Amino acid sequence: MTMNNLPDFMKYKDTFSATGFVEKISRIAKRAGVKLVYAALLLYYTLESEKVSIKDKAIIIGALGYLISPLDVVPDAIPIAGLSDDLAVLIYVLHKVWGDVSEEVKSKAKAKLNTWFDTDEINIADDIFKETSDDGPV
Repeated sequence: MTMNNLPDFMKYKDTFSATGFVEKISRIAKRAGVKLVYAALLLYYTLESEKVSIKDKAIIIGALGYLISPLDVVPDAIPIAGLSDDLAVLIYVLHKVWGDVSEEVKSKAKAKLNTWFDTDEINIADDIFKETSDDGPV
């Protein structure tokens, strides 16, 4: 799934809840992989920031709602492909709000990864984006 044909994830904004997010991440973490979980956690913790605009919070809520929705474009039960659309949406939104992702959020997300992943796996999370620029992930 490319950025050009992302699903309309904003229609999932009413699906988001903090409880639903935590339950879904806990259930799929190992299967989803460290990059998807890290991206989701970055967005989740960025959502808590008072510095984030209402518009950006709406985009984040839409993406996280899409992640936890049982009605994905590609069902999560399909191995590998089932979570690729979720990762594409998360990366797309993370790119849009990258300026709002603080070092504190990154540290908090990395610390939470310890719940499901070992150190070697967590180090892979740094490669969520091949390169970054001042404007965000490239």
